[in-house]
Amino acid sequence: MNKFIVITSIFPPTEAVKKFAMLSDWQLIVVGDKKSPENWKFNDVVYLSPMVQKKLGFPIINKLPWNSYTRKLAGYLYAIKKGADIIADTDDDNIPYTNWGEDISFEGSFDTINSKSFVNIYKSFSKENIWPRGYPLNKILNEKIPKTSSRKHNIGVWQFLADGDPDVDAIYRLTINKLIFFKKRKKIVLENETVCPFNSQNTFFKKEFFPLLYLPAFVTFRFTDILRGLVAQPILWNYGYKLGFGQATVLQKRNPHDYLKDFESEIPVYLESENVINIAKKAIVPKSAITENLLNVYLALKTEGIVSDKEIETLKLWLKNF
Repeated sequence: MNKFIVITSIFPPTEAVKKFAMLSDWQLIVVGDKKSPENWKFNDVVYLSPMVQKKLGFPIINKLPWNSYTRKLAGYLYAIKKGADIIADTDDDNIPYTNWGEDISFEGSFDTINSKSFVNIYKSFSKENIWPRGYPLNKILNEKIPKTSSRKHNIGVWQFLADGDPDVDAIYRLTINKLIFFKKRKKIVLENETVCPFNSQNTFFKKEFFPLLYLPAFVTFRFTDILRGLVAQPILWNYGYKLGFGQATVLQKRNPHDYLKDFESEIPVYLESENVINIAKKAIVPKSAITENLLNVYLALKTEGIVSDKEIETLKLWLKNF
């Protein structure tokens, strides 16, 4: 299998980047930005500098904003052009454990949650008061540990957790801000209509669903990967595939953030998560292609004022690659 890791970074090679680069059966792609060091280089890493990105020949590249997390799209397209079968999405502050990237099976029998509602997957891996970014705030006080039963599934996307400073929202960091180390346990799959936000920290996409890698380029930084993940789930269900979660396989030593700026960037996350799922479910046409349904969902989101015309234009350029 051709397996690629995609990271975007504005820093010199970090500890995480160096460790990912050492994985012999994965090809690491680091996507640069205008804030990245001009002489960025590391052994066994494909580095896509701003100049290289412009020469890749993908029309979408010229439409993406600079100094933006969504420059990652250049890395995804590069991996796809090189024949990727699996794309792993992560960040330059996620240090891989020795078991990272192992046991990624996209079919089999897994512990399954079937609650037909939003679930806080962190509750299945921790007893702490913690929730993933994108989880509806009005559900936090009512959440329970979801029950599981074993079922067979085809998996389109795996989200593995991160120890240390995992993906949580600014409200958690401003009020609790406790480091977390999740318990080790079997992987968990979410049944149709059972939703949990997933992010871009430690996530594996199966080839058939590479179109769903699209990161909305004209929403806020803290909304982009959460919106992507919410849109993806009803589309996965439509084709008989599921979203799965696994135990932590990275340690996040988070790059510096301003929590109040994160909070401001997360306002659409707090307000729109449940709405996005409802819009997506109504917009999907059962027998249409994945690319068509991705566009259908974003057109519906535009009608509701969640994304802009500019987003639709950029998405259409992305979809020309499939």
